[in-house]
Amino acid sequence: EQIAASLRSSMGADDPEHPEYQVGKGCLVDQLVGQYLADVCGLGSLLDEAHVRKALESIHKYNYKPTLYQHDSVQRTFALNDESALVICDYAAAPRPRIPFPYFAEVMTGFEYSAATHMLYSGMTKPGIECIANVRKRYDGEKRNPWDEAECGHHYARAMAAWSGVLALSGFRYDGGESRVAILPKSSLATFKCFWSTATAWGAFTRKRSKTQHQVRLQVYSGDLALQSCELAVAPGASRVFHHDSVLTHRLEQSPSGAIFHLRDRLRVKEGEDVLLEVNAS
Repeated sequence: EQIAASLRSSMGADDPEHPEYQVGKGCLVDQLVGQYLADVCGLGSLLDEAHVRKALESIHKYNYKPTLYQHDSVQRTFALNDESALVICDYAAAPRPRIPFPYFAEVMTGFEYSAATHMLYSGMTKPGIECIANVRKRYDGEKRNPWDEAECGHHYARAMAAWSGVLALSGFRYDGGESRVAILPKSSLATFKCFWSTATAWGAFTRKRSKTQHQVRLQVYSGDLALQSCELAVAPGASRVFHHDSVLTHRLEQSPSGAIFHLRDRLRVKEGEDVLLEVNAS
């Protein structure tokens, strides 16, 4: 009987019209994981953006729990009591299957990070940052180990989805084949600084904006970065590119997100070096 029950749980059910271990009409936290991955990879919208936004708003409405005092879970306790979290699946007023899929009421950081990051990509900046901050509050070094966000297991790889939040907020992308950088931050701050990394280097960029000028300084702290072009969220205008004390020859091309600096010669920015790109208002 135990073997038969195990087979039914993994292969189907006695009644295929009403199988066990299903989502049913629940609101699933990772229902948009394909579009999330497309955004991280810079592929753009695969689905109707209005529908995506509505689904994300529903995830925040139903799956987000300001506290877990009233949340029932007989499964693993990765969050509890006064902690805030996005649960994996919520049924709200919808009928819940008699036997839902396993882990539906649990909290796992990898799912939270991917949903929160997708909110950032879709313009839901405040709830996205809030959901990420809630995870960090739970793993603050006092309640739990900040270097081990346990979910399906200890040091589980899915929690590395946290890094995608950096990509979403910084707007940093790198195409190694084309030596192309994009720096399109979501932040509206006049001065914005953020970490970046590629396969060959890492560093930081700083964006400064005023009414008359837009500057981005790309610094390499370690390794070296091949650079042929760089896209910024700026309106085309009088532009300059500096590397050390040299002014680099380039051309400026308008793009849907702003403008692209095309260097005449491919540049290799080495450890300790930086590149400054600036555009003055026309």
